[in-house]
Amino acid sequence: MGTAEKSTVHSMVVTLASMISLLTLCPPFVILLWYTMVHADGSIALSWEYFKQHGFQGLKTIWPLPSLTAWKLSSLMANGMQAYVVTLVTYLSLWWFGIFNPAIVYDHLGEIYSALIVGSFVFCILLHIKGYLVPSSTDSGSSGNLIIDFYWGMELYPRIGKSFDIKVFTNCRFGMMSWAVLSLTYCIKQNASGCFSLTFLRIIAVRRNRHVSDSMLVNTILMLVYVSKFFWWESGYWNTMDIAHDRAGFYICWGCLVWVPSVYTSPGMYLVNHPVNLGLSVTCSVDPRRGLLCIYINYDCDWQRQHFRKTNGRCSIWGKTPWGLARHFHYVPEILASFFWTAPALFSHCLPYFYVVYLTILLTDRAKRDDDRCSTKYGKYWKMYCQRVPYRIVPGVY
Repeated sequence: MGTAEKSTVHSMVVTLASMISLLTLCPPFVILLWYTMVHADGSIALSWEYFKQHGFQGLKTIWPLPSLTAWKLSSLMANGMQAYVVTLVTYLSLWWFGIFNPAIVYDHLGEIYSALIVGSFVFCILLHIKGYLVPSSTDSGSSGNLIIDFYWGMELYPRIGKSFDIKVFTNCRFGMMSWAVLSLTYCIKQNASGCFSLTFLRIIAVRRNRHVSDSMLVNTILMLVYVSKFFWWESGYWNTMDIAHDRAGFYICWGCLVWVPSVYTSPGMYLVNHPVNLGLSVTCSVDPRRGLLCIYINYDCDWQRQHFRKTNGRCSIWGKTPWGLARHFHYVPEILASFFWTAPALFSHCLPYFYVVYLTILLTDRAKRDDDRCSTKYGKYWKMYCQRVPYRIVPGVY
């Protein structure tokens, strides 16, 4: 087994401290996020008062135990053998014909997250052991540090057998599928009255005697379009940092199995109990077309990068030499899209915007890591490129 060299931006002490913090703080944060959204009116202040009164015992009290129902519902979302469209159609059909009520998923959400936290930790431990004992390929190895190996992973492409790709399952099948399924679940669960404009959802709402607020509708549509864009572009995803460079460890696998279903869907989770009837004038101010435009621009930027790689740079974009506005400009419309599908919640509470803030930090860090990797790999050619495209993410700013 080879040695995995993992360069770090900060010193080893800071790096290890950051990793240990994430390993220990992310699981309870997921439960706290759920509790605040569902049981504390979305208010950080109310949650804070609760823990001031009850201390650490309060966390133990609110932390739901994984139930058998939660395990069954969690496995329902892990449908990697089914296509994206078939999954959503099947999920909606089961609800339409009264076979399965998706509201059950929301009612057991805390238990589901608790089950995912425990199950995913076990999954990552087994994945770590597999990397040591039976790696799937020669592209694996240890950094010599147990915490780093567990956090970043031992293998780049771990597999079970010849065809089951573990990273594809965690990232694409479970993580992204659960994002779409939970978005629909929140929309179905909501019982507030409101106006909406999408004919298909109007028929569904009338058929099941339910009403969806226009704020929830905007959130659900934009999230589903974004996830649909991901699966439409899935082949291009294999060239991204997540698949091509980041190993399968806690950072990627636990993140996709737990963090994506809980944090990425949190604006919709908030709207279930906080329906906002925007009305025509306010809806226009959070115009969903802006979110759709951002998603399209994000897709087009990714397509341009794919096209550039496929032609080895011998192409033109918009009739010009493909140098670009910024080295990672595609992160800008992605962050803006997350804001536009959160904005229908308005600004009574700041917690729904946690994902927007988190995504901004994540992508800024990813841009830095990607630049460091490219600088090491391409040397002087990367410096030449940076001179032609001086801005990292936002043209004229950063």
